[in-house]
Amino acid sequence: MARKSVVLKVSGLTKAFGPVVIVDGFNLEVAAGEAVALTGRNGAGKSTVLRCLIGADRPDDGRIEVNGVAVSETNPLIRRDVATVIDDLDFFPDLSVVEHLDLLARAHGVPDPEAAVDAVLDEVQLVPQSGQLPGTLSSGQRRRLALATAFVRPRKLLVLDEPEQRLDTEGVAWLAERLIAERRQGLAIVMASHEPMLVEKVATRVVRLGERARVVEESGE
Repeated sequence: MARKSVVLKVSGLTKAFGPVVIVDGFNLEVAAGEAVALTGRNGAGKSTVLRCLIGADRPDDGRIEVNGVAVSETNPLIRRDVATVIDDLDFFPDLSVVEHLDLLARAHGVPDPEAAVDAVLDEVQLVPQSGQLPGTLSSGQRRRLALATAFVRPRKLLVLDEPEQRLDTEGVAWLAERLIAERRQGLAIVMASHEPMLVEKVATRVVRLGERARVVEESGE
């Protein structure tokens, strides 16, 4: 059987803040159709790794490539291929929920943006709130909107930091099924999560990080 193409390749990633080394020589490869869950205690460097993967933080050393292209937050090829939910998004205060998603869909050249937006609004259960401003949403609804911004646009790699945050039990179950569908469609996923059910159902590989974001254990299919 042919080996699946590598979407994400991380070689020797190192990141320090002042004298404190957070990530030290981290390596990772993720192929199309794989979902890798990063686990470990708080402070193990999971979020720092994810921020480096999308170009939000600049590594001190090492190389990160998506489909053979060096990661840079401003590179249009990276912005085209990588969808992310990392921090709480800074939504435009004067754009409604539906306007946010419509803007993203059109900016990324989605063929039928109105249909795509309608579908994702229905899926994240925000149809009744579609005309509201983000600031009027509950914390759980804002998390669903953040996830919708990733699902409404083209993507080859999903990078998610605790995507289950502020979702209820029903929402976490929905998210697990959605992410399973994503990887079955050939997407690569890297996520950090503290939700055992989400990791167990979605991840094809689990990478546990220890001190200085070193890989201390790796398991999977």
